[in-house]
Amino acid sequence: MCEGRRRHYDDGFRREALKLIRAGVGCKSLARRLAMPVYTAKQWVMLYRSGGEEAVMGSRGNRRYAWETKVAAARDHVENGLTKTEVMAEHGIASIATLERWCREYRAGGADALRPKPKGRPKGSRSRPKPEPTREQELAEEIAYPRAKVAYLEKLRALRANKSRDARKAPSSDCSQGRDTGSTIC
Repeated sequence: MCEGRRRHYDDGFRREALKLIRAGVGCKSLARRLAMPVYTAKQWVMLYRSGGEEAVMGSRGNRRYAWETKVAAARDHVENGLTKTEVMAEHGIASIATLERWCREYRAGGADALRPKPKGRPKGSRSRPKPEPTREQELAEEIAYPRAKVAYLEKLRALRANKSRDARKAPSSDCSQGRDTGSTIC
């Protein structure tokens, strides 16, 4: 979703929504009364049922879950048929998106798919030092620099010669030589 379209709700707005949710208002009615998307209202109602008021008010920061919690939550939903709200309440999961990702990974690869994955660059990927050059390689490098320098200077001389040749071929616009080129007025 585009960042410009995303709405951030302040604490006062969330408290007002919590009052209506506690009063038993459904998600469509909540959305209509507070002029908010139905999807957001549905999420807040589900969060309230699973985690209480603090879940709707929004906890700041990332939460980490143990591997056993992830497996138990995914197994409860996928194999035991518990609803997402029940699983979130039972295991203390703050986000439905997290639970859905766990279930998707559990279906694809079983419990091992939920194991923590190593972060960062693998340990064996350090750059290895270059091997010492042989005597032949050192000599080839020494010769390559003067060759490149000579080639550069030859190219420069050729460009300058072309430029001076082109300048001599161009008609002069000087009227003092007695030629009328028609382009200048003397």
